[in-house]
Amino acid sequence: MSEVSMLPSGVTVFERGWLSSNNVLLQGSDGATLIDSGYVKHQQQTLALVQQTLQGRPLHRLVNTHLHSDHCGGNRALQAHYPDLQTWIPPGLAPAVQLWSESELSYLPTGQNCPAFRFDKLLRPGSTHRWADMDWQVHAAPGHDPHSVILFAPEHRLLMSADALWQNGFGVVFPELEGVAAFDEVAQTLDLIERLDPATIIPGHGAVFTEVAPALALARSKLEGFAQNPERHARYGAKVLLKFKLLEWGQISQTEFDRWAAQVPYLKQLHQRYGNGLSLNTWLQMMLAELERSGALNVEDGVLHNA
Repeated sequence: MSEVSMLPSGVTVFERGWLSSNNVLLQGSDGATLIDSGYVKHQQQTLALVQQTLQGRPLHRLVNTHLHSDHCGGNRALQAHYPDLQTWIPPGLAPAVQLWSESELSYLPTGQNCPAFRFDKLLRPGSTHRWADMDWQVHAAPGHDPHSVILFAPEHRLLMSADALWQNGFGVVFPELEGVAAFDEVAQTLDLIERLDPATIIPGHGAVFTEVAPALALARSKLEGFAQNPERHARYGAKVLLKFKLLEWGQISQTEFDRWAAQVPYLKQLHQRYGNGLSLNTWLQMMLAELERSGALNVEDGVLHNA
């Protein structure tokens, strides 16, 4: 849990790392609202953090900035524990949630997991909500995810940026992995954040930060590099998918990992576009070798270990 003096009263950030997104607990006269719920592997930890902080008080609302598995994987566990919980999601994928289409929701294409959950209300861009006794504006933030939103409290110049902006960059531009142009949308979202002029940012991953201008400059530099060399972004995206699964498993035999990776639709699509004539297995081994050289994994006796 991150106790940050720059945050207003009633705002608590649970900094979770990279497998699970950060969670933000808002408490005020309107009750308690949790923003994002992490990955399914950490669902019990998410619930424990919320219970420990609320000390027996109920959780009234669960709000998702977007529906990637690392942001909503704890939804069902929270709904089970708090039966009166209202769950709010951005409108773009509401039909897919109702039908529980794992393809449309990205869980099948990425090879990730997310237990089915329900939603009660839509978090519409352009709306404003009163949580923790402050107004939160909902802004559309496409790019990383076409349906993502960010939340801004102008009174405190406090922004929850989800994966649109981190202190060291931004999330993989998932539409680009599918061959859909979205780098311009990332740029437009960065411009939106600059116009909002936040003083403090709670990112989807990483620590709360106040050095907004340098973060925007770094993000724009990375975006320019990806736009000029889409293969570089594709390789980055592939390595993120591989590393995410290794984070989930901790360790796994090379054989089992190869079997899983060969069945992941996004990885197969990226290989088809950027494999340069290499076999899928050879291309995947190249990605793993790059992760090993960067210190992101270790290989011992045919077993991959997260590092």
